[in-house]
Amino acid sequence: MPAQSKAQQKAAGAALSAKRGDTKVGDLKGASKDMYDSMSEDELEDLAETDREGLPEKKDS
Repeated sequence: MPAQSKAQQKAAGAALSAKRGDTKVGDLKGASKDMYDSMSEDELEDLAETDREGLPEKKDS
């Protein structure tokens, strides 16, 4: 599942970094913390590896 916005892609990357032990879980905030708690490493990889070209900064509601 590709990311829908640059913000979502960045949050997934931060959560993935914490899942892998590269950053502290306590440093996560907001969406990245929610993603860390609710998604697997494979799901986070799918979102984080989305090409950012052409994505909006934030997803419109």
